[in-house]
Amino acid sequence: MKFRRHGEGRQRIAGDDAGALPCLTVRMSAPRLYPPVLIAAVGIALFSLMDALMKHASIMIGAYSALLIRSLIGTLILLPFYRARQSEWPRGERLRIHILRGTVSCGMAFLFFHALTLLPIAEAIALSFIAPLIALYLAAATLGERIGRKAIIASLLGLIGVAAITVGRLHGDVTGWQSVEGIVSVLVSALLYAWNLVLQRRIAQIAPPAEVALSQHAMAALLLMLAAPWLLHLPDWGELGILALAAVLATISLMLLASAYGRAETHILVPMEYSGFLWAALFGWLFFAEKLTLPTLLGGVLIVIGCLIAAPGREPEQVAV
Repeated sequence: MKFRRHGEGRQRIAGDDAGALPCLTVRMSAPRLYPPVLIAAVGIALFSLMDALMKHASIMIGAYSALLIRSLIGTLILLPFYRARQSEWPRGERLRIHILRGTVSCGMAFLFFHALTLLPIAEAIALSFIAPLIALYLAAATLGERIGRKAIIASLLGLIGVAAITVGRLHGDVTGWQSVEGIVSVLVSALLYAWNLVLQRRIAQIAPPAEVALSQHAMAALLLMLAAPWLLHLPDWGELGILALAAVLATISLMLLASAYGRAETHILVPMEYSGFLWAALFGWLFFAEKLTLPTLLGGVLIVIGCLIAAPGREPEQVAV
């Protein structure tokens, strides 16, 4: 008896010894052991855990040293994967976009990790959610896209959310200037992340995921190494282990998210991005005894609602029956 793949299940085909027996087709639903939404949720959770590890390392040796060492480790992890799949290095326009995006990503990551040394993780994550709204205006300026009424309403909600978190952070805070520095760092990081989103749309059309991830790690490492003789603080073995774990988590998260977005459409998975706020609140409380305040919760909800309003709509698919 022989079998061959057929649709979602397998088709059983009678052999020569089956005589005139009819062909029996058995349709089986393919097991969905790893649905894309679950994969994306795990990826976001691991990214949030990586943020907590990077906060600890940044407090101990500084955001600059933590990011440089993590980028070097990430480059060493991803390089063999890339070389196994690609025989040539990027060049021309592809290389130019890699350099630009890597530079923007480096500044974005440094400012965010610096902000983590000054703010609770949940507040920093909530403020960073403003990036998709900023991306709307960057896309309008660079790609000529139109700003609609929904985008304006979403932006206003986002600004109110940022204001709520800022007022809550500064009210009665004895380290007000550090809070201001942290808030400004997150918002500038969000601006760079919005630019990164615009560049990501361009690079995704011409480069595979492994190359994109490798270029992000490698460009950050190359840029940061320029100031290493003056700014680098070498970690002890314990801190080095934490940074290595952070690099591994970042790499796994990138791969999980790339897999999820390859299996499901963006509008299905984007809401999972905001689960990072819940993980950030959990890890902040667990590792740093950070409390989730009402202004942070309210501001985060307003920013997320704004992002969901601004998300492009979509017509339902026509399913053939």
